[in-house]
Amino acid sequence: MADRPTPTGPAAPDLRIVESRVYRGGNVWSYNPAIHLVVDLGVLEGYPSDTIEGFTDRLVELLPGLENHTCSRGVKGGFIERLREGTWLGHVAEHVALQLQQEAGHDLRRGKTRAVKGQPGRYNVIYDYNDETVGLAAGTLAVRLVNHLVRAEEGFDFAEALDVFLRQAQRAAFGPSTQAILEEAISRDIPYIRLNSASLVQLGQGVHAQRIRATMTSKTGALAVDIASDKDMTTRLLGSAGLPVPKQETVRSADGAAAAARRIGFPVVVKPLDGNHGRGVVLDLQSEDEVRDAFVVAEGESRRGYVIVESFITGRDYRCLIVGGKMQAIAERVPAHVVGDGLHTVTELVDLTNADPRRGVGHEKVLTRIKVDDAAVALVRDQGWEMDQVPPEGQMVKLALTGNMSTGGISVDRTFEAHPDNVEIAEEAARMIGLDVAGIDFICPDIASPVRETGGAICEVNAAPGFRMHTHPTVGEPQYIARPVVDLLFPPGSPSRVPIVAVTGTNGKTTTSRMIAHIFKGIGRKVGMTSTDGIVIDERLVYKADASGPRSARMVLQNPRVDFAVMEVARGGILREGLGYDRNDVAVVTNIAPDHLGMKGIDTLEQLADVKAVIVEAVPRDGFAVLNADDDLVRKMRRRCSGSVVWFSLQPPGTKVREYIDDHCRRGGRAVVLEPTDRGDMITIKHGRRSMQLAWTHLLPATFGGTAKFNVANAMAAAGAAFAAGAGLHEIRQGLRTFTTSYYLSPGRMNLVNVHNVDVFVDYCHNAPGMRVLGEFVDRYAEQKSGQADLGKVSRIGMVSTAGDRRDDDMRELGAIAARHFDVVVVREDKRLRGRPLGETAELIADGVRAEMGKEGVRCRQVEVVLAEVDAVRHCMARANPGDVVVLCVDQHAEVLAELETMTQSAQAGAHNRDGVSDPDLDPVELQSEAEVAGNEAAAEGAEGEPVTA
Repeated sequence: MADRPTPTGPAAPDLRIVESRVYRGGNVWSYNPAIHLVVDLGVLEGYPSDTIEGFTDRLVELLPGLENHTCSRGVKGGFIERLREGTWLGHVAEHVALQLQQEAGHDLRRGKTRAVKGQPGRYNVIYDYNDETVGLAAGTLAVRLVNHLVRAEEGFDFAEALDVFLRQAQRAAFGPSTQAILEEAISRDIPYIRLNSASLVQLGQGVHAQRIRATMTSKTGALAVDIASDKDMTTRLLGSAGLPVPKQETVRSADGAAAAARRIGFPVVVKPLDGNHGRGVVLDLQSEDEVRDAFVVAEGESRRGYVIVESFITGRDYRCLIVGGKMQAIAERVPAHVVGDGLHTVTELVDLTNADPRRGVGHEKVLTRIKVDDAAVALVRDQGWEMDQVPPEGQMVKLALTGNMSTGGISVDRTFEAHPDNVEIAEEAARMIGLDVAGIDFICPDIASPVRETGGAICEVNAAPGFRMHTHPTVGEPQYIARPVVDLLFPPGSPSRVPIVAVTGTNGKTTTSRMIAHIFKGIGRKVGMTSTDGIVIDERLVYKADASGPRSARMVLQNPRVDFAVMEVARGGILREGLGYDRNDVAVVTNIAPDHLGMKGIDTLEQLADVKAVIVEAVPRDGFAVLNADDDLVRKMRRRCSGSVVWFSLQPPGTKVREYIDDHCRRGGRAVVLEPTDRGDMITIKHGRRSMQLAWTHLLPATFGGTAKFNVANAMAAAGAAFAAGAGLHEIRQGLRTFTTSYYLSPGRMNLVNVHNVDVFVDYCHNAPGMRVLGEFVDRYAEQKSGQADLGKVSRIGMVSTAGDRRDDDMRELGAIAARHFDVVVVREDKRLRGRPLGETAELIADGVRAEMGKEGVRCRQVEVVLAEVDAVRHCMARANPGDVVVLCVDQHAEVLAELETMTQSAQAGAHNRDGVSDPDLDPVELQSEAEVAGNEAAAEGAEGEPVTA
């Protein structure tokens, strides 16, 4: 065994982070966004916390907040008990990461640590986060601290590291105003998406989305902001409405400022035309020299170089907050100051004041630390004091002239003391400027008395006013002013979410997603859809890539046109980042079959089902999960659904599955089933004791006369999802009857093209389960063709491949299944080899084909390898005779369809669909001569594409 770790020794940390992930929505570990660290304990696997001398005491000394962690005990101090009893250090890192975020003001409590199966010493550490950069930094610092407590790291100062971490968290955090609005939105179940690293945030989804930046909203007019930013224009407008305002002039030089001060009359105020937060404002100027000096200060804070000189109004400083034209809060702003106690100097009093735990840097906390600069020292001296002198008890010494919170001021709530006349003046000022959220700055002797009688004026109107002085007043009751702001954006009863239908499974999820989107497009909805082909907004492809992950989902939810979302959810995206949203109204799971096994720790079908079940767990109580009752693993997902279950099944009446479904419906449940009739199978929706006939399977174009059983199942899943999402029976029927597998509606999924009287199917099939159902369809389709007059025997040619990251056995199984259904199998490879050498994937598939050839019931008589996809397509077409069936399992479907179109145009046959009607959906390709086609076919026999015959 390794030597026992000791508190001191060489800096050789054992605990290390092997991998880190950020889940931005529901995931396999948690319903919430979470950080996932895979950590390796190294030799520390043999040393739980109780075996390391002094570990617990030193940890609690550094982070006393750990005393509040309940852990699995459910009571405060539970985690400390676990530490003293002995727990592994990966678990310790989880709690430390949570506590570090608590230190940064993030109220987070959920986490878990689980061993990585089959890898001793490695653990999955999962914990919640608010900001992902802060969450990751917390994990890194937590691991470093744990290592330091085991073996002291030379030069590591935890207090200094914690301060750096807290400053990073402060930079990443929302400001207090934005945070107040978000907390109110969250309390109303309004989702939000952070759009940048600052304060630009989207509230709501799709067509319902509104945006805020600090306290500016989507309803804040740009013209109003421009007017409020121009203090001269603001004063003129307010004065023209008869509102009390100070005399003022705008100047561009120090001499001009002095002249303006003479005309207005001393004392005066000098401030930048377009400043904020009180920066560059100099008050109570009594002489021209003071005005000239102040001009330099104000000009330095003015973006356009203009400075305002205005009469100095004496009195208290009040901020009136107006939202939606109504006064919501009033705060008296008291400039940064200290009060003498007869014992301490001014400098010492400032330090004592800044020691208040409520004070921090910038907007980090509810109060800002007082900054002592040259201006503050000069102001103290003007009051007759020096920084090293001791003021008498009760003596107030100002350190700033303005009452802004950002300069260390405090606030006193005066909301319910304001005189109605003053409230009316403030509301009228906001309306004159046109701001939905406005901060009206009053200077007057007392807000409780009418300013028209006591004197006073509106000295400023602020767009995007800060909320901190109202939500966290130093004295008085906090005002919940975020509520009217959210009311303004989302009036009570108005929606903030768009319906989300999430679709997953091993096979069929793309087609099912397209069917659902097509149904709701027919209803008139603006559908946003993600799929492996890209992002489609209202039937327009806006992003071409594999878009079945969480980032794509967020792109759809940010689009202001979308009022209905259909998300294809792939295994990889869930494992990598989670769902990308908090919940889906309807979850559809088509099936669970062997694919992607052996990747990212998913080695069994049960583990794959756990990943796919994430969308079922994301269904709320009023939502639905549409589940395939014919699949045992999918059927078990019903236990993970908080909402209702809608079953779909291809099983006929009288089977065990149908009896289960019938019992489910008798208890008020929903299902989509097949009912046999004299004319064929009828898709029927059952709800309680009602049965509603939807459509015969053979009349749905996507099923090819009912022979494509997988598309029958996809149509039933789509019908169940549409019914659960509120579509009517007629609307579902119309959608399924008009959905075809044309390239326009379903690119790369069962696209049928007739080339030289050869039926060519283009499909994305790339795994053994998909090949099994596709092969069964080819058998039925070819048998139907063979029964037609004058056709004779129909040969079947298949081009197959799979991704290089699949297991060797999965590749061989794909070839073996293809051998049972095709007379000739042509094996190709994807452009992306995914880590394998050129030709290896194709050879493994070909091995699977060869192993089956000659066995009873196996059709294949020849296997050929043509690596390049387009060359393989040309080779298949060269082998086909009129009347044959060719199935092309493709990777780049656009290139393949363009090549087939070239072939049809070369024979001047036009692009025909299955009924022989010209298909306008295929991309136009320049007409080629027969000589060029012959050259292309000859190229298929070249060196790179030369077929290897078994």
